[in-house]
Amino acid sequence: MSDAGTVVGDDGLARPVWAASDPLLQHYYDTEWGMPVRDERGLFERLSLEAFQSGLSWATILRKRPAFRAAFDGFDPEVVARYGDDDVARLMADAGIVRNRAKVLATITNARATLDLRDDPDGDLARFVWSFRPADTPRPQTPADVPTSSPESLALSKALKRKGFVFVGPTTMYALMEAVGIVDTHLLGSHRRGTSGVWPS
Repeated sequence: MSDAGTVVGDDGLARPVWAASDPLLQHYYDTEWGMPVRDERGLFERLSLEAFQSGLSWATILRKRPAFRAAFDGFDPEVVARYGDDDVARLMADAGIVRNRAKVLATITNARATLDLRDDPDGDLARFVWSFRPADTPRPQTPADVPTSSPESLALSKALKRKGFVFVGPTTMYALMEAVGIVDTHLLGSHRRGTSGVWPS
């Protein structure tokens, strides 16, 4: 491992430790994490998966993502918003996903809140979340330098709660902001730093 907290792989590319060994995590890091997500369904999916991840490893959620997508109708908020008791029972019986009743119900609640945002003067879910983009982004040299929350993630958390969303705490919202490119927390030594097009390297 380098002094910058990155590991150089056999391909000569530097990545953080969490993305350096597991092929699934490495592919996710190289192709998806930190890239801009600006559509409603994409944001709803990430918001939902971040809530399910709470208390678990991201690798667990990532391995189950195909099952999550199948179980939740591709995270189409219009479909999920119509889920009733039979759907909750179906989801709680699905061994392919994380069977946490509170998180299942939160996903349904958040789908309904997502639809409500379409008529909101602050915009739909994607525009609403992106409106909390900060004026600057962290420039972490080591994993210890990466924040776990920010004033903007706290403000986003509070704003979403006012709009009827649940399981949207400031730490979870910061993880969302990292995942969808609103902030760039790639380590300065990583080959992915600055690749989102949102922030300079």
